[in-house]
Amino acid sequence: MSSGHWYVAQTHPNAENTAVTHLNRQGFVTYLPRYLKRRRHARRVDTVAAPLFPRYLFVEIDTSAQRWRSIYSTVGVSQLVGSGEVPTAISEQVVASLRQREGEDGLIKLDHRPTYAVGDKVRVLDGVFYDCLGLYDGMAERDRVAILLDLLGRKVRVVVDAESVVAA
Repeated sequence: MSSGHWYVAQTHPNAENTAVTHLNRQGFVTYLPRYLKRRRHARRVDTVAAPLFPRYLFVEIDTSAQRWRSIYSTVGVSQLVGSGEVPTAISEQVVASLRQREGEDGLIKLDHRPTYAVGDKVRVLDGVFYDCLGLYDGMAERDRVAILLDLLGRKVRVVVDAESVVAA
């Protein structure tokens, strides 16, 4: 069992993986929680593993035995979160609870449940019904929501990706 504590390191933009690589080379234990993120680009949708907390990762440090100040000059790391030059340790439970939510693939499982109530106004972000306003009508299936659109003078129930709608 390690006698170190967990700290939070802020990284440079999009440099989380670089920071992890360089911190591991120095002998530090790191934890970068990731999840599957849906990404849209040029009318294509794909899923990629993305950091759960962009620009942040966890580093386990034994301040009495490790030369932890080298973290400040590590490639990809901007700073350790704390007050001044003294990093602030976080509770072990934070990392433990995140690790409990990981699946076998090592990715955090997020609940993709919309926070809309039936009847809330929503706007469609993409697809055939782009920029249409409708009313939230509930979950249709996993990751898909039903909305009521006013088409040709009547309400029509349409099912779209949950990430394709936002509150209007």
